[in-house]
Amino acid sequence: MIKILIADDHAIVREGLKQIVAQESDMRVEGEAANVDELLQLLERESWSILVLDINMPGRSGLDALKEIRARFPELPVLILSIYGEDQYGLMAFKEGAAGYLRKVSAPEELIVAIRKIVSGGKYVSPTLAEKLADSFQGQRPQMPHEALSVREHQVMCMIAEGKSAERIADELSISIHTVYSYRNRILQKLHLKSNVELTKYVLENHLV
Repeated sequence: MIKILIADDHAIVREGLKQIVAQESDMRVEGEAANVDELLQLLERESWSILVLDINMPGRSGLDALKEIRARFPELPVLILSIYGEDQYGLMAFKEGAAGYLRKVSAPEELIVAIRKIVSGGKYVSPTLAEKLADSFQGQRPQMPHEALSVREHQVMCMIAEGKSAERIADELSISIHTVYSYRNRILQKLHLKSNVELTKYVLENHLV
């Protein structure tokens, strides 16, 4: 039996994933976590066949936690399931040790295929992301400035480009407004930009949102 642990802050998403998996006789969702703290507690208590992990959760994001999870539970394969496109977080997820990356808009059967492939020891990568990974590892593609950002900085950058206020970003990420401004300043410095307008232009030109 494939024992699945799901970490997503939306109960409706977790329920939907459970219904998809319920159609399969050899796999079952046996654990759910709404945030990283709950997730780590479940990982400490039990062993799992695979972790299906959302990126955007309150407090620490899934990608923030991925490096720690891979260090503490190296045998546990992780499938990232996200609303974000592969151009935004796919490469970052694999560099942090994910075994697969799947968008939430994917067909239900694609989730089952991804889980089976990963549990059997493989990786689940779309053709587009596979090409980006190959170029990255072979050194054929120069690093883009935004690839030097941390996971949280990348999130804040995209949220600013989407026109969200500092107050809303702070609320959605469960951080202080002061922290949001600190992230913004570091992002502008790393990207050699001067304003939110320039940041938004950069994000749009590189198809990051």
